[in-house]
Amino acid sequence: MKIRIAAIAALAAAVLAGCTTTEEANTVIQSRWIGQPAELFFTQYGPPISEFPMGSGNILYTWRGGDKTRYIPPTYATPAPAQTTTRTVTREPKPGVTVTKTTTIGGGYAAQPQMISPPRYEELYCELQITADPSDRIVAIRATNDTDGEGLSFSRCAEVLNAHPQK
Repeated sequence: MKIRIAAIAALAAAVLAGCTTTEEANTVIQSRWIGQPAELFFTQYGPPISEFPMGSGNILYTWRGGDKTRYIPPTYATPAPAQTTTRTVTREPKPGVTVTKTTTIGGGYAAQPQMISPPRYEELYCELQITADPSDRIVAIRATNDTDGEGLSFSRCAEVLNAHPQK
């Protein structure tokens, strides 16, 4: 039994170790893109959704990608099975004759499952702010909105930008 629990704990730790957080994804994204041309990023991942020229000559871009809708099915509580009582009576109305009567009380229909949470949809996406200097070099980049990933990932940005830390 202890070995089974240890194996389950090890498996859970391995799964969680493979998950990338937004903070870890930001570190990888920054190391990969700071100093690179902004146009290279947009060519690879698509155009920005907005841009704002700053007084310093820098341009602040907002980029969004990886949009996906995920369906979360409803969850239900399992009802207790219907209760039944069985009673058996044996009698001898005449010598040599035995009558057995079995009566079941209750049963009927089992209770219906109760919905704990209704079905819903979640929007998954990654949104970045990218600051480029006047020569179009990225000087800052960070995730400003990062939803959970599609699978067990904590970061949609890590999935979309393949920004998983090297272990």
